[in-house]
Amino acid sequence: MLKKLLKAFNLPVDPLYNSAIMNEFNRYALKKILIVALLLFEVVIVSAHLISIKHPADPPMPAENAKLLNKSSQIKRRQKTIKQNLTAYLKTVTKDKTVSVSFYNLGAQLNSPAANSEYADVYREGALQVEANANTPEVSASTYKLFITAYLMAQKSKGNFAWTNLTEDGFYRMIVNSENDFAEQELVHYSLAAINQFIKHQNWYAPVFSNNRAATTTSHSLQLLLEDLAKGQGAFTNHADRKKILKLMGEQKYRTGIPTGVAAATAKTTVADKVGFLNDTNNDAGIVTLPNGQRYILVIMTHGHKQSGLSGFPRIAKIAKQVQTIVYGEQ
Repeated sequence: MLKKLLKAFNLPVDPLYNSAIMNEFNRYALKKILIVALLLFEVVIVSAHLISIKHPADPPMPAENAKLLNKSSQIKRRQKTIKQNLTAYLKTVTKDKTVSVSFYNLGAQLNSPAANSEYADVYREGALQVEANANTPEVSASTYKLFITAYLMAQKSKGNFAWTNLTEDGFYRMIVNSENDFAEQELVHYSLAAINQFIKHQNWYAPVFSNNRAATTTSHSLQLLLEDLAKGQGAFTNHADRKKILKLMGEQKYRTGIPTGVAAATAKTTVADKVGFLNDTNNDAGIVTLPNGQRYILVIMTHGHKQSGLSGFPRIAKIAKQVQTIVYGEQ
């Protein structure tokens, strides 16, 4: 092939001469290849530099960010453990369907020791809510008076109810002594239908009241009502009224249920609650405040087990103590 090319261009076919030409050609080609390679290398370097300017690499995570991420993971793990333990316990105590329990953590009071704790976010409001058998309608007994209270506060905001010596006395006896006459009087005055409609409008279990059965509700509905009361919302937006109601609940005299149980778990824990007892039904629904400022709602409804009078309240106390211990431990 080479010989044909040489002849075509009238070049000598001398091997030595031709070898010299090939060497020169190879050197020339090598130079071209090196130049092209250098140009390509320079293009790659420049391109990489431009990309790095446009999309700089993420800086290493500062130690503070890593610490926050680790703390967040610890909080989530602790919340998960608490909820798992509480769920397992409530599953046990409600197994025979004679108990309903609703727990809702309200978080810490503003500027309290709990609010300033390193792990206050573990107890962020609602983060630890657990319920069991909570949507099963049960006899409410005198916890229904909380629904009467909410309705009357809603009526007061419309100008249809007022504090007088008579109503103040009625409220005191209804909440503190759990007497029935004032509540029954208000039921007749405003009508069962109107009060049931109000309750339904709040998205609570309804109807609570009926002419042919005892008042009925769920632990979840009582929890929702107490949540409104604790947070000053819904029917309880008036600060003075809310304060008055919570004070009466803190003074109610049947305290062998939730108040006894939580105080056994942590001394000086306070409770604003409303109890109910009728035949074999013993119920307790309250807002609990620990000495360090943590707050939560606890509703425990019980029946059966040959209960009568107030005999079921030690059972409620036992559950309350265990719930608080699981969630808050040593506070």
